[in-house]
Amino acid sequence: MLDPVYRFFFRRLGWTIEGNWPAEHRKYLIVLAPHTSNWDFMIGLCVRATSGVNSHYLGKKELFRFPFGWLFRKLGGYPVERSRNTNFVDAVVKIYEKHDDFIVTITPEGTRKSNPEWKTGFYYIAQKAHIPIVPVSIDYPTKRVIIREAMFVGNDLDSLILDLKSWFRQFKGKNPDWGIEPE
Repeated sequence: MLDPVYRFFFRRLGWTIEGNWPAEHRKYLIVLAPHTSNWDFMIGLCVRATSGVNSHYLGKKELFRFPFGWLFRKLGGYPVERSRNTNFVDAVVKIYEKHDDFIVTITPEGTRKSNPEWKTGFYYIAQKAHIPIVPVSIDYPTKRVIIREAMFVGNDLDSLILDLKSWFRQFKGKNPDWGIEPE
């Protein structure tokens, strides 16, 4: 629909993509950080159009209400209930089970501000759906989107989060003060 427009602006504004999407996997979970701005969404749409990856995203359910709910769904969104305990992980796993090809993006911070307590749903989704995660970062100062190699999660959540935070820390979001907290 708007892919040519997204590609044009992405390239015209000097953005690049480093790394490759895992061609050997038809299903995976993109873990994006640091998430510090609503502009991350627009960059994500541009990356999707530029790279041809049919990725979806999860967003707070409030985004999917009238009058713009239809648009967010059309852009590949799935609403998430964040205000109460739901079977979020199981619901996302079921979506993966229903599709032969499915990619979704999650921001582990769960907000656009710095959050040292990451949401762990990405870990449990990847574990239960038996899919790899693909860490991706948007580095605003250098206008780069960096794709790390796909990795399957192990049994040590704490080590995984330490590894991911260490990797993400080198990149700066649109609002750098809201990025990954220092060690």
